[in-house]
Amino acid sequence: MSIRVVVSGAAGRMGATVCEAVEGAPDMELVGRADPSLGVSVSAALASGKPDVVVDFTIPSTAVDNIKTCLAAGVDVVVGTSGWDQDAVRGLSGGKVLFAPNFAIGAVLMMKFAAEAAKYMPRAEIIELHHDKKLDKPSGTAARTAELIGGDPVVHSVRLPGLVAHQEVILGDVGQTLTIRHDSIDRHSFMPGVLLAIRRVGSLEQTLTVGLEHVL
Repeated sequence: MSIRVVVSGAAGRMGATVCEAVEGAPDMELVGRADPSLGVSVSAALASGKPDVVVDFTIPSTAVDNIKTCLAAGVDVVVGTSGWDQDAVRGLSGGKVLFAPNFAIGAVLMMKFAAEAAKYMPRAEIIELHHDKKLDKPSGTAARTAELIGGDPVVHSVRLPGLVAHQEVILGDVGQTLTIRHDSIDRHSFMPGVLLAIRRVGSLEQTLTVGLEHVL
């Protein structure tokens, strides 16, 4: 039986790529595209498509309302939007929410390796580089990396045309540095992680789970 999926933010670059990936997945069915530019709200897409999962790639100011709408309808949500207030959905019920600051498997590994290295090297700084249309600073990936590393590392944010999504963590100790870097050079790098999240979000125990590593 196919997983019925609605994509919120379907007219954006990430949303359009998610739609393409869902349509190409043999165990999924794209049943709705929600986006203000398409004239379709999340509520309307829920009513017409009756999805099992909604994937949200929108903007921080609308993500929380979208998530609440989905949970009220008993629908699970996979969230790629960063910069929204996670506390606003903690304690809610009706479905499960998986928020991944980054869906690229390599980025998840980069964060894991950086957190491990920080146990042995006393200082770290994070440089995150994204395309010039990205709204939030620092990125969700950088914020999550800083949380995992601990010690309140400095984060440098770069926004330039020509970039997609890149991050490096530079750790320093006496007489040495260690650099851990991940580069997404195409948005398709996120799609295996998105599809994995769609398949597994319903099996999570808590209402809100942060990090793709919990379903790997």
